[in-house]
Amino acid sequence: MPDLDLSPDESKPGRMPAEFGLATATFVIVASMVGVGILTTSGYTALFVGSNQYMLALWVLGGVIAVCGALTLAELSAALPRTGGDYVYLYEAYGPLPAFLSGWVSFLIGFAAPAAAAAFGAAKYLLVPLQLPEATGLLVQRILATLAILIFACIHISGRRQTAQVQGVITSVKILVLILFVLAGLGVGWRNLDHFNDPIPITSKSTESMLSSLIYITYAYIGWNAASFIAGEVSEPQKKLPRAILIGTGLVLLLYLGMNVVYGLALSVGDIRALVNDPSNTLKDKADAVAPIAERAAARLFGRRVSDPLSVAFGLMLLSSLSAYVLTGPRVIYAMAHSGQFPSLAGHLTPRAGTPGIATLLQVGASLVLLWSGSFDSIVVYASVGLSLFSILSMSSIYVLRWKQPNLPRPFRTPGYPVTPAIYLVLTSLLTWAAFKQKRTESTYALVSIMLGIPVYFLWKYDRWKKPSRKLDGLDDAAP
Repeated sequence: MPDLDLSPDESKPGRMPAEFGLATATFVIVASMVGVGILTTSGYTALFVGSNQYMLALWVLGGVIAVCGALTLAELSAALPRTGGDYVYLYEAYGPLPAFLSGWVSFLIGFAAPAAAAAFGAAKYLLVPLQLPEATGLLVQRILATLAILIFACIHISGRRQTAQVQGVITSVKILVLILFVLAGLGVGWRNLDHFNDPIPITSKSTESMLSSLIYITYAYIGWNAASFIAGEVSEPQKKLPRAILIGTGLVLLLYLGMNVVYGLALSVGDIRALVNDPSNTLKDKADAVAPIAERAAARLFGRRVSDPLSVAFGLMLLSSLSAYVLTGPRVIYAMAHSGQFPSLAGHLTPRAGTPGIATLLQVGASLVLLWSGSFDSIVVYASVGLSLFSILSMSSIYVLRWKQPNLPRPFRTPGYPVTPAIYLVLTSLLTWAAFKQKRTESTYALVSIMLGIPVYFLWKYDRWKKPSRKLDGLDDAAP
């Protein structure tokens, strides 16, 4: 059997041009992180934990986890600045099978699910002022979400200039709206600081509730690795990627804490429970009454005349996250195709724009399947567990690469190594264990999805061996 050259080498024809700068890389990170999580998770957290004070503390802890992960990723991305993100690091550290599974997870879970969730959430917020009946509203939400996914796919396939312009504009608008919301909320709600004076006894039950809530919070922070997936398209990536990762993560951390303070000032835990137990709440899962927590907080602080247009603004903001997912996800498939681990067709670039058009269409197809087959909550948990499992493996590669490739150029070295990566790995492992304990069905689906990639890998590898005359790296077939 001939040996397969599966290394993600981008030095051959077909490489995408490096046209993105620091601003676009930072915008991609912010857009990927700030999305459905911050606009939905806090209401559930305050409800289940029973304390605004602990809700805010959990968001701080989630931020610590994200920062430790971002610092670890900054070293990996600077040392291996290639398009493909985690796929590249895992290939160099552990070989082709873990790398393939990473790409497989990114394809099925990492981008398809968050894109579906972001589109779903955007449609939900955009339609709030219409107050549609529950059954009709769900159908309209899915139709609107489908249109949004398809529109962004067309934009990103058309060219990088359009991508950079659209991503920059909508992300800038998102940040501006959220900053104004935080400042206005602090100005109006500062008298309600007593809403945070609500500690609860620490028991085994409350600890389990906090761990369960932290699963959703870590999902909200996911996205600090987004720029690594377009590393090969960033000019001077060894300098700009670490900066983008750290600047983007830092900005989001501050923004998240400000948003959660406003939520707490607007609604006490008693207010949240009243919303859930209100007789007019006819939702199948009554806890979903606090899902649009940003709109609920705006209504309490500013009244309906302000909250309805603000809800539309929040919906438009989520389109920024959707855009980032549709942009970055196909780059993983593209990298896999160039390594012979995905049909070479996915490694083709569009003739004029030089973008991975076929990979984008494949990713969009997976997102639409999830959008029309799953509920919002199940999509979020499914994505969170799958991403956490492979994030643990990806970030652990920093230890392996320090040992296997000690002479690899490292323009940025993780501060606090080896403790910083260890903090991320230990806390994320603990949360993944909690997810399997409390969200067994969705967690099992995520694990099964990952395991299905193993036979796919060997079937694909066997097929490549049986046809050695085919061009294994997919690069020679790519459009120039």
